[in-house]
Amino acid sequence: MRDLAVRVENLGKRYRIGGRFRYRALRDTLTEAIYFPFRRLISTPRSAPGQPADEKAYIWALRGVSFEIKQGEVVGIIGRNGAGKTTLLKILSRITEPTEGEVKICGRVGSLLEVGTGFHPELTGRENIYLNGAILGMKKAEIDRKFDEIVTFAEVEKFIDTPVKHYSSGMYVRLAFAVAAHLEPEILLVDEVLAVGDAAFQKKCLGKMGDVAKAGRTVLVVSHNMGMVRFLCQRSILLADGEMIMEGRPEQVIAHYLSSCSSETAEGEIEWPKGEQAPGDDSMRLRSIRLVGPLGTTQGIFGLDQPIRVEITYRILKPVRGMRFVLGLLNQEGILAFASTNQNLRDEGVLYPGCYRTCCVIPEKLLNRGRYVVRLSAGIPGVKKLMPGQELISFAVEDSGTHGSYFPESWPGVLAPLLTWEADQRIEAEGED
Repeated sequence: MRDLAVRVENLGKRYRIGGRFRYRALRDTLTEAIYFPFRRLISTPRSAPGQPADEKAYIWALRGVSFEIKQGEVVGIIGRNGAGKTTLLKILSRITEPTEGEVKICGRVGSLLEVGTGFHPELTGRENIYLNGAILGMKKAEIDRKFDEIVTFAEVEKFIDTPVKHYSSGMYVRLAFAVAAHLEPEILLVDEVLAVGDAAFQKKCLGKMGDVAKAGRTVLVVSHNMGMVRFLCQRSILLADGEMIMEGRPEQVIAHYLSSCSSETAEGEIEWPKGEQAPGDDSMRLRSIRLVGPLGTTQGIFGLDQPIRVEITYRILKPVRGMRFVLGLLNQEGILAFASTNQNLRDEGVLYPGCYRTCCVIPEKLLNRGRYVVRLSAGIPGVKKLMPGQELISFAVEDSGTHGSYFPESWPGVLAPLLTWEADQRIEAEGED
């Protein structure tokens, strides 16, 4: 394992579904220790170790996961929500222990699993830098040396001696990311925290992660941002339902992932009948996404000359002000064709509890032939994410005898807009008789 940074062998993590455990006092622990030698004599037979009496009461967040990461390698982990990505990073960070299997790590580990963990609202930004840095494993001398760099990166120079409870949410996450990003571990674990702050700060975060990778450190990234995975990572791992489905070059793994999304949602509609399982949070949850053709019917295949109406139905659970959706369209290689938002339609008014519908129309003669995946996110700009970006539904665009049909080869590009050209006109070139 001389050149290996991480080795995972047959890793599994099981959780109990529902139920609550009562608080354990010291006397409970002492009593259990006393009675433990006699438990076999007085208890009823139990199931084999590792096999619960009622399997339905448990769920495997991870099962049979094995892989190796070499030193200096940048690896991306992708998959749908609930695939086990965050659980894997928590095990690698030693936050939780595995139920089965083994993990071997060579080097100091730094984790960016939840931005802002360890911040105290009553303390100033300066005090929280030292507190959070200590929690993340930085020594005081190291924090002193990097203090100015952290503050400059977070862009909070004027407010560094103000309690963070008075910070905006954007300032808060910028400072938290800046502290964590300036660690110097041999192995860095990153869980979807590059989607913090505004667009300019996200670009800065991406550049910082690129610098970490170029410095020869091992980086393990969990993200729904396929473009970032393609840009940063040398290799990618796909998880689904707690199992490792595929590993290889990012382009190949992303194509396989989006293809699996396509096969699951090829009918042109996806619904979440149980509200608690729908994408969203305690303020908003999706109910359905429907793709509608020109005749008003649901369909999963469209012609090049047909508009595509994306209907998003959702439920507001708590009053929300200034919420917006962002719809992104990815091709099967994970390349973002475009993104659009309904923010310009909002009057920043309050949405009260109830069911709502919003629609986005993708015009005809815009997309090229191929399969596309709709990626949707929701949030309050600069305040809160209500739903992180997720690939939710797919559709296909086929040639309908219009644009591009005159050519035997495939038309290049993600988009194939039918632009207006002027007819050829003969002109007199300068200097010619």
